[in-house]
Amino acid sequence: MSNSLQGRRVLVTAGAQGIGLAIARRFLDAGAEVHVCDVDERACEAALAAHPRLSASVTDVSSEAQVLAMFGELAGRWGKLDALINNAGVSGPTNRLEDTELGAWQRTLDVNLTGTFLCARSAVPLLRAAGGGSIVNISSVAGRLGFSLRTPYSASKFGLAGLTQTWAMELGPSNIRVNSVLPGVVAGDRVERIIAARASAGGVSNDAMREQLVEKVSLRRMTQPEDVANQVAFLCSDEGALISGQSISVCGNVEYLG
Repeated sequence: MSNSLQGRRVLVTAGAQGIGLAIARRFLDAGAEVHVCDVDERACEAALAAHPRLSASVTDVSSEAQVLAMFGELAGRWGKLDALINNAGVSGPTNRLEDTELGAWQRTLDVNLTGTFLCARSAVPLLRAAGGGSIVNISSVAGRLGFSLRTPYSASKFGLAGLTQTWAMELGPSNIRVNSVLPGVVAGDRVERIIAARASAGGVSNDAMREQLVEKVSLRRMTQPEDVANQVAFLCSDEGALISGQSISVCGNVEYLG
């Protein structure tokens, strides 16, 4: 990849840990200016300590007031934005449909869909001021495959596909590209929590559930956060200049979820 990310101004939501931090690191390594937000204040502090060139704010993307405050700060500092990475998301409950509470459903959509909407809405004027740029929505293979026991999560990720295609059409004339990246079974603490919850719900061991997940992947391995970060960086680079409106899986070909 060329040095086309050098000096780009990038915002990564939920970027102080996990996949988000891997994405932030990838852009930093390419010479970009990167701001991350996260609801976890300690994670923000740790990310800043480890990466002095990073800037960070404690922000809940489901809060309109907090999102507006963050973008107000970025508008004052940068005036423009080259890339928004909508990475913030929650896993939601692992329950049968009839046992899923409305509050858990609503919270999942508040973060995964409304948070993405709020950040994109505020980002568009800054992207236009830069002459165009990229929005990348971090979705999931659960956004193209049904996922039993994960009703709110799967619904929210399918919703991102609609937002991605709609925004690509609407924003394309402003030279703003919009894509989604669909990770598979991503190694890390988050998937281990999901494995534990599904193992408990299914009455099997964590190891057995982990093996079941990997068996559904054609390449028989989990996705690493860096795999996702590399795809995001490509989509935001000059090499990805004609890619828009796409939902791209980075998953080793997850064949089915269940």
